[in-house]
Amino acid sequence: MEKFHNIISEKRKEIVCVIILLFFSISFNQYYGFQGINPIDSFFSFNTGYDILNGHYPFKDYWTITGPFIDFTVAILFKIFGVSWSIYVLYASIFNSIFTIATFYILYKFGLNLYYCFLYAFLLSILAYPSAGTPYTDHQNSFLSIIAVYCFILALKTNLKFYWFVLPVIIGISFLTKQAPTGHIFLIISLLSSIHFIFNFNAEKIIYGIIGSIFFVSTFLIILWIGSVPIANFIDQYILFPISLAENRLDFIFPLEFSRVILRFKLLHLASLTLIFVCIKKIFENYKYLKSDEFLIIVALLGSTYALIAHQLMTINGIFIFFIIPILSGFSHVYYLKYFKNKKYIHFLLIALSISSTAYYGVKYIDKRDFMDLRKISLEDSIDAKILDKKLSGLKWKTTLYPENPKSEISNLKEAISIIKNDNRKKMIVTDYQFISVILSSYDYSPNKYWYKHHAYPTKTDHKYFKRYRDFIISKLKEDKIEIVYTVKPLWGEDDVLKTLLSDDCVKKSAHTKILDSHLLLKCSDLGVW
Repeated sequence: MEKFHNIISEKRKEIVCVIILLFFSISFNQYYGFQGINPIDSFFSFNTGYDILNGHYPFKDYWTITGPFIDFTVAILFKIFGVSWSIYVLYASIFNSIFTIATFYILYKFGLNLYYCFLYAFLLSILAYPSAGTPYTDHQNSFLSIIAVYCFILALKTNLKFYWFVLPVIIGISFLTKQAPTGHIFLIISLLSSIHFIFNFNAEKIIYGIIGSIFFVSTFLIILWIGSVPIANFIDQYILFPISLAENRLDFIFPLEFSRVILRFKLLHLASLTLIFVCIKKIFENYKYLKSDEFLIIVALLGSTYALIAHQLMTINGIFIFFIIPILSGFSHVYYLKYFKNKKYIHFLLIALSISSTAYYGVKYIDKRDFMDLRKISLEDSIDAKILDKKLSGLKWKTTLYPENPKSEISNLKEAISIIKNDNRKKMIVTDYQFISVILSSYDYSPNKYWYKHHAYPTKTDHKYFKRYRDFIISKLKEDKIEIVYTVKPLWGEDDVLKTLLSDDCVKKSAHTKILDSHLLLKCSDLGVW
């Protein structure tokens, strides 16, 4: 009876911990999702979620190299709760809570004390999505990749076949969020899975994995079919062109400099030292440890860490992978208790490292909105964005573009939006402020998800995929019978989106305001007549 009461008591504590983590991880991210913006990043999926809600789909209606998963799931939330900034941020907040709870439970599955599980998960909830605050592919893809590693680890730890079914589904969803680091994590898991099955062959587990893969691929193909999305467009935009980009991104990693790879991420390396030491110690004791599931679990954790470091170096975004520290510290704690329980100082060092690093990164990167490029900008004189539209109510409007004068930025935007609204011609809107069509309750006919030359689409005429991109854009201009293109400046990664796409005799450019230009499309050989 006493044992039964202890189980009930432990279960109640577990539920309380989960409720607190759920509430905090959502509310903490919800707060920071309203603290300033970087237009090109903050509105990344706001407009496309609205587009999908209204029947306009990626790969078919607009060119994109980032995955459709966030866009589709944002659209679902918009469908249920309505289109607003609050719901948009809530998406990221919900996913922050999912990642937090998943981390709590996997540490608990490894027998770590409930309160330590709570601590590491709590710290993770501070460092994960709040650095962006809003839905963002690099963040969510990294979280999904780690959750895929969790599935692999639990498949080895619990011996449950269910995890082998779920694993390819999570990897697939992660891939449809962004290609990297999913591809790197997939290779790591595939290699380690192969090693596992070489020494522990189990046909049923393999069949479960195959069924999971078939389920994911079939579901994805059905969705493409329902949306009438050409598979060739998906391959061109999401696979072939990004591969060509990856060739150049390797230059961001090499040469492997000590300061960039080790010193820059020193706290991540410190958090993983216990895991590395366990591997080395056990291998020297018995080389057969190399075949053990525990070795594969630790290598999966370390390998995914280095994959994320490589991914961070290859991106042009601010640092965001410091969320790995509580995860590595949590698993280091697990193996410290297993092999070094008599050395109590390790216990305190891991906790101190996690808390201090969370405090450091929390202040320097999250509270100062470093990922949004707002680190040197005060939000004290920010303006409630409801002045633009009630859908943006509560958002503290302050950007890097007008750090000293947000009122001027909003005034310029209102003037530009008014001109666009009063033009009844078939128009395309080119802008980093991807909320304009949402507040106008119209479709912007933008043939790109976002505008960032070289990085999001080919703009050099000698690029091997430029012709495919140009043909796609011109086909959309013709198909949608676009008469005029409005450009709301500044564009962070562009200057003139039509420059390499259309001949000079196809376009008549006019300046309307400080931030608004128009390109009237003329009859010409490039466009023909519609």
